[in-house]
Amino acid sequence: MRRSEAKPSRAAVEAPSLGQPPLTSPFEIGPVRLQNRVMLAPLAGIGNWFVRLQARRYGAGMAVSEMISSFALAHRNPRTTGEMLRVHPDEGPLALQLFGHDPEVMRTAAAIAAEAGPQMLDLNMGCPVPKVVKTGAGAALLDDPDLAVRVARAAVEGSGLPVTTKLRSGLEPGDRSGIELALRLVAEAGIAAIAFHPRPARQHHRGRPDYELVRELVERLQSAGTPVPVIVSGGLSTAEHARAAYRESGADAVMIARGALGNPWIFAELTGAAVADADATAVEQELRWLLDRAAEHWGPERAARNLRKFYPWYVERLGLSGAEADRFQRTESLDEVRELLAASRRGAQKARLAASL
Repeated sequence: MRRSEAKPSRAAVEAPSLGQPPLTSPFEIGPVRLQNRVMLAPLAGIGNWFVRLQARRYGAGMAVSEMISSFALAHRNPRTTGEMLRVHPDEGPLALQLFGHDPEVMRTAAAIAAEAGPQMLDLNMGCPVPKVVKTGAGAALLDDPDLAVRVARAAVEGSGLPVTTKLRSGLEPGDRSGIELALRLVAEAGIAAIAFHPRPARQHHRGRPDYELVRELVERLQSAGTPVPVIVSGGLSTAEHARAAYRESGADAVMIARGALGNPWIFAELTGAAVADADATAVEQELRWLLDRAAEHWGPERAARNLRKFYPWYVERLGLSGAEADRFQRTESLDEVRELLAASRRGAQKARLAASL
């Protein structure tokens, strides 16, 4: 077992730190009240309205959208405004996440995003992907804190909404610039909450997050007299890990990213939502729900293509063989996927019948 996947102690799993409220308790980000302290993180290329709605159905207190280019919004790109700003009436509270490096462009984009009806906005200042960083956005802003503060202030002024920021701890191992920037964003730009991923950007998702850095940020915000909520992110692949990180970090909430891929049940596990166990029947039903929502969002043909990256997360839970799983990746239509699911169910029923004889 790698260190990053080390199993937390029983004490870390069972209870929050002394003085920490349970994850099931409500809290506020600015004027927005959340029913619990478990959130869906922004998932690039994935976190559209039906993925966010799915997380909310299973108990997430809030969801954040996939990151949206401030330049595309400011220029009214049709796909960006037509698809990426689409908000379902049942998914709130919601934050739309923007990225960019130009304050005036961000001011315009934030105003446009606010018109879509989210309860707040989020700014991506931690994405380590080269195509984002090379534009001066995402984690690149850790290296230019003055610009980062101006970008954040423009988003606050342009939107009129609470604005949060998602940050990495720094660019390189040992770099703590994320903590210093977080303090400035709150004090100088009026940021309403910080989502903190305590790994350096260069490390991407490798290695164990240093949750003590989150605790340090919490304590320094309190000492500065600006105790806005701090949300821990990174390495929360299971409910067990999320509870342990919550305890170790002293954060106000947890933000689930890759742990939610094909696993909306993680939100039910963390919040005590009353849902059925994720057996094969439940997984099949959830994938069918996803097929229908994706067709609604993209149309059947685009949905059939775009969902191919989703299938492995669910197929693995169905316990199918490698050959059976590969068939999902070769499908050309949603109806083919539905037929594969039906065939899988029939096969499972036959196997159970044979085992009972």
